[in-house]
Amino acid sequence: MRPETVAALLALNRQFYDQFGGEFAATRRSHPPGYDRILPYLRTATNVLDLGCGSGRLLAYLAQRDWSGRYVGLDSSAPLLAEAAALPLSHAEIQPRFIRADLFEESWPVAVGADGPFDAVVSLATLHHIPGAANRAAFLRRCASLLPPGRLLILTTWQFLASERLRRRLASWERAGIKESELEPGDYLVGWGEGLAGARYCEMIDEAALIDMAAGAGLDVVETFTSDGHEGRLNLYAVFTPATS
Repeated sequence: MRPETVAALLALNRQFYDQFGGEFAATRRSHPPGYDRILPYLRTATNVLDLGCGSGRLLAYLAQRDWSGRYVGLDSSAPLLAEAAALPLSHAEIQPRFIRADLFEESWPVAVGADGPFDAVVSLATLHHIPGAANRAAFLRRCASLLPPGRLLILTTWQFLASERLRRRLASWERAGIKESELEPGDYLVGWGEGLAGARYCEMIDEAALIDMAAGAGLDVVETFTSDGHEGRLNLYAVFTPATS
């Protein structure tokens, strides 16, 4: 993918979250069922890095489940980070820290380096917003570089094509001023809100593609499953660990 196209897609998503971030976060106050499936992996993790933490949805969930430990949330959206920092954490044993950084930049691992090593790196609903297969692969390599042997990387990718309702929200790339010929297979523009007032770039990443990408980053599969949404399969969850050989 051409750098100019990558920049245009990143700008599109930044504009969406700057304009609709608060409204978007308000629609995600509850916790999806898939969180209950990954909770056992986080129970023994005392130092968690949440990449693309947004308004702190995972942090709020962990607090409600009496999780304790150090939590580092990283996101590029100042409004969403402000919401996360304002969460009323009832559990006194959680030590949160928030960092504003762009996950597309090569330097973000440096911003969290002093907080490691991490027992778990979590990135929920983030990977499919990174444009370009090569850039997504680089992101996974950076995630893997933060994990000691035996620790975990937990990811989700949005399976929006599994929902007929969401299929109806797919928008033309003409709206964004981007030529479809400049994109890669699996790139979509997904509308959001009343009258599809907002739109985001999303990549459709299936299980086979995700596992192959993770293997390239030196990661082994621990578990994959689908959950969430009316269909019960709106998100693909994957748990990885550094390969032993």
